[in-house]
Amino acid sequence: MKCIYGLIAALFIGIGAAYAQIDLNGEFRPRSELSNGYGTLAADGQDASFFTSQRTRLNFGFKADKYKTYLSLQDVRLWGNQRQLVGNEDNSISVHQAWFEVFLSEDFSLKAGRMELVYDDSRIFGNVGWAQQARSHDLFLFKYEKDIKLHFGIAHHESGMRNSNKYFGPDAYKDLQFLWFHDQSDKVGVSLLFLNNGVPFTDTDGEQENKYSQTIGGRVTLKAGKLNLSSNLYYQGGEHVSDRDISALNFALEGVLKVSDQVSLVGGFEHLSGTDYNETEDIKSFTPFYGTNHKFNGFMDYFYVGNHGLNVGLNDIYFKLKHKKDRFSLSVDVHAFSAAADIAADTDKNLGIELDITAGYKLNKDVTFSAGLSSMFASDNMEVLKGVSDAEGNYWGYIMIAVTPKFLK
Repeated sequence: MKCIYGLIAALFIGIGAAYAQIDLNGEFRPRSELSNGYGTLAADGQDASFFTSQRTRLNFGFKADKYKTYLSLQDVRLWGNQRQLVGNEDNSISVHQAWFEVFLSEDFSLKAGRMELVYDDSRIFGNVGWAQQARSHDLFLFKYEKDIKLHFGIAHHESGMRNSNKYFGPDAYKDLQFLWFHDQSDKVGVSLLFLNNGVPFTDTDGEQENKYSQTIGGRVTLKAGKLNLSSNLYYQGGEHVSDRDISALNFALEGVLKVSDQVSLVGGFEHLSGTDYNETEDIKSFTPFYGTNHKFNGFMDYFYVGNHGLNVGLNDIYFKLKHKKDRFSLSVDVHAFSAAADIAADTDKNLGIELDITAGYKLNKDVTFSAGLSSMFASDNMEVLKGVSDAEGNYWGYIMIAVTPKFLK
């Protein structure tokens, strides 16, 4: 009987291989962290914490003539937060991605379902891959890709379906539309993005409407021998749910110099506009919305990772040394932070310096070890901004193992 089952399984796999492409893979990623001042300054006398979280995924991709599908199931947990004799707990397994893409022609397709959105350097749209749960969206995505790339995405969220047109869900928007354009040559890349973000607002009469903000701008990249240059510029306008007008700016400039096959030097500056502490009219704080913010302003996540919204903004001057040889990699990053707007009376804008050291080792194509150690040397102004006094010894470190087996391809 077992032989019969084996023959049937082999037959189906053979048929699938003849008419379609199948990819079944997984991910096992535990990460242990030591934290004393991660995300905000550690209070005087606060004890450091040590914990382990884990992301486990099962990914299934299927591609046939004129369409393809993808399903990603994941479990995200903190070690010890589920009993050993596990029952039928809610929210144990979640759907991270579940989408199909239908190719209406050689160059035009429609993608729909739950999916990650990753565009350019992930400043406005990113999958937040560092976070164990990561980020995905429910939307329709129309794609044209030939000499240029043109994507149009549209999302609408509801809570009551037929009972109402109101949304009280957990996400940041009720309605979203975006248009992304990209053109790439051998040396120059140009991207343009327009994002219309609608956040639900309920008035005193119980009626719900959207307050829309618009983000418009783009990114330019240039390859010049061993030097790669890139720059971002985005403007934000529209209306906040508080009925205040938005007028905000994001600008970034970065250079990457390849010194040798093993060593690269990175230098850059980013400005995210902010709102003065005594400003009562316009909101001048830039919001990077759905980007992978952990990637940008220091790995200790003091800014724009579930925090620092509608605040005094940020200026970030940074330098990075990257070394990679064979299976080893090492990166040393230094960030000098300052506020982009006034923090309070009788304070300057200096916020402090962060040092990030990360290392990695690739055992083979499926197994990677990584570790990091970061420290924040905060100024007195950072204490004012974070509302913590006498903060000393702010550090954070981690060790992570990622195993990504390919079960079937």
